[in-house]
Amino acid sequence: MFKMVYLLAFSSFLALSSSSAPVITNESSPLMNTNPAVVMFGSGCFWCSEAIFQRVPGVISVRSGYSGGETKNPTYKQVCAGDTGHAEVVQVSYDPHGVSFESLLEIFWLSHDPTTLNRQGADVGTQYRSVIFYYDSDQKMAAEKSKHSLDQSGKFKSPIVTQIAPAREFYPAEDYHAEYFNKNKSAPYCRFIIAPKLEKIKKEHTLE
Repeated sequence: MFKMVYLLAFSSFLALSSSSAPVITNESSPLMNTNPAVVMFGSGCFWCSEAIFQRVPGVISVRSGYSGGETKNPTYKQVCAGDTGHAEVVQVSYDPHGVSFESLLEIFWLSHDPTTLNRQGADVGTQYRSVIFYYDSDQKMAAEKSKHSLDQSGKFKSPIVTQIAPAREFYPAEDYHAEYFNKNKSAPYCRFIIAPKLEKIKKEHTLE
């Protein structure tokens, strides 16, 4: 797993934060039923997902973290071990007047391979699964419609395996994951994995 091997080398230069960030839940989030809106996407490595959605006009904030599992307050090491049930996700806060949920879905599909189960490239494990965690029935219906349409389009040779599920508790990732691409653009993972994805998406969508 290229990402994990690279991180072990990189993290030796960083001090891990011991403070816990506030947890946003589906029930308590102040973003629920208000403007802005929020959604969670899992599309493999959250370093990639963060860099992509940060550059989408209309997106207000992007936070990397973990969701969908059973372990409370998981660490990155625990999630990478594959025993927590959590996926690496980004919690995307956006202005529905600035970007539609449908547009976010298009970028989500374009940003990864939704036909590979529990895998994105060299990153393998349930933590890298493709998943959409919705916060309301409108998001659920839009996600299911988008997935069905894409499946029927013939764009992919294999069926889409993306999970569509109600949002669960979100646990923010450790501080050193935040702004990873922005702070480490010359790092190998950023140059050879994230940067090409950004260029690919720029061909079809406007990024800042």
